[in-house]
Amino acid sequence: MHRRTPLIFPVAPICVFVCCILSTKFAAAESLAGTRPNIILVMTDDQGMGDLSCLGNDVLRTPNLDKFYEMSTRFTEFHVSPTCAPTRSSIFSGRHEFRNGVTHTIKERERMALSTTTFPSLLQKSGYETGIFGKWHLGDEDEYQPYNRGFSEVFIHGAGGIGQSYPGSCADFPPNRDNEGKYFDNVILHNDTIVQTSGFCTDVFFQAALGWIKKQHDAKTPFFAYVSTNAPHGPMLAPEKYKKRFRDLGWDEGTQGRYGMIENIDDNFGTLMAKCDEWNLWDDTLVIFMTDNGQASRTGKLNGKKTDLFTAGFKTGKGSPFEGGTHVPAFWRWKGKLGEGVDINGLTAHIDLYKTFCDLAGVTIPDGVQSIDGRSMLPLLEDPKAEWPDREVFVHQGRWEKGADPNQSKFKNCAVRTQRWRFVNDKELYDIAADPYEKVNVIEQHPDVVKKLRAAYDQWWTDTVPLMVNENAPYAPQQPQAVRYAKQLETIGIPNWTAPKL
Repeated sequence: MHRRTPLIFPVAPICVFVCCILSTKFAAAESLAGTRPNIILVMTDDQGMGDLSCLGNDVLRTPNLDKFYEMSTRFTEFHVSPTCAPTRSSIFSGRHEFRNGVTHTIKERERMALSTTTFPSLLQKSGYETGIFGKWHLGDEDEYQPYNRGFSEVFIHGAGGIGQSYPGSCADFPPNRDNEGKYFDNVILHNDTIVQTSGFCTDVFFQAALGWIKKQHDAKTPFFAYVSTNAPHGPMLAPEKYKKRFRDLGWDEGTQGRYGMIENIDDNFGTLMAKCDEWNLWDDTLVIFMTDNGQASRTGKLNGKKTDLFTAGFKTGKGSPFEGGTHVPAFWRWKGKLGEGVDINGLTAHIDLYKTFCDLAGVTIPDGVQSIDGRSMLPLLEDPKAEWPDREVFVHQGRWEKGADPNQSKFKNCAVRTQRWRFVNDKELYDIAADPYEKVNVIEQHPDVVKKLRAAYDQWWTDTVPLMVNENAPYAPQQPQAVRYAKQLETIGIPNWTAPKL
């Protein structure tokens, strides 16, 4: 009942030409550099290619994202990191997460190196307002917080998820940890003040983002809005009205919660689209939907029987060095500038957003910032058939034990991806163009390819290990968000957040 053939086909580059011919609309070929659009980046947590009805899941109903998919230019070979903090670090730095010290999601190794210059800080200096709503997960200590990394508006939970707490600095505010519902009625850091919100977390994050977007639009100020939901990350909690349909179908409580969270995201995205209509934002706003890593949940129980969930064909999900760990949806919509229903097959990645956004904003990346691994996607945005040279995209799960020698994990859960090939764990080679779901290991048949990719990986690893600056960081003696909460509670208390009128 939920095994339809997925609608995205990561196959040979000729697909670019065919899909463009079949597209419903072409955008004019013109330079987008320096056009300074507003940018709305929506990124969900742990939602994979199998978690959208437009990509083949016939249990879920995601009509708003399905409509957005039809209206968008889709990057069908877009890749991120295998887990969440690494992906976020790569987005904001334009380079592999290890080169910013992010080799884990906890243990003081989720903190993005303070030497990193983020692209929001560059946009901010050029006149953009910059806002984050939801999940940050790149350091809870004050110097790592988004208000010190280029964001003028901050509305976030702590740690890597609402209610999480780990040894060291990575921990959410205490009431969120003690809250039995966890994803409801959370306390949130709004700029320099912790506030008490009311309602389901995803609803609150979108409401805060939309209120801020309207304010910038009314002021005619260009903006970058980063809406980063913690859903559908576990625990699997959703409002009852979103769980009911799945309960009636016979799904277990966990699947009810997870799929309920995804349908709630879809409703909120629909509200965003409606406001783009109402406020006439589409003409000067680039809206992007993507996810932070591969699909987290791959099985559930249907009428008490263990059942595989739809995965869009991928054999693995979150945390994996295979395709299912890093290959994610990437839908881009800019009315009149980008084509509708256009698929672009060139190998792209999260590290490319940095230069792309700077190019769009007309921002020159200054000398002296970190070395950037990504490239600008403007050539493909301007012409989906543009030449896009092949490249190597490096993948590593990280997550070795604290204090361990990273070199002992060099070939553990790693991959090199090119347009055609995926070289995994120094043991497996897949011809992705012919075998997108990695069914046949062809390493014995292509020794020259293996030699080339292994040499590239060896050089990358040698260059990268010295940049892993958090490996020996001691655990912080206190959890900064707990300290912040206790101090504010004692002085001014925790005020209620007033939701903006939309």
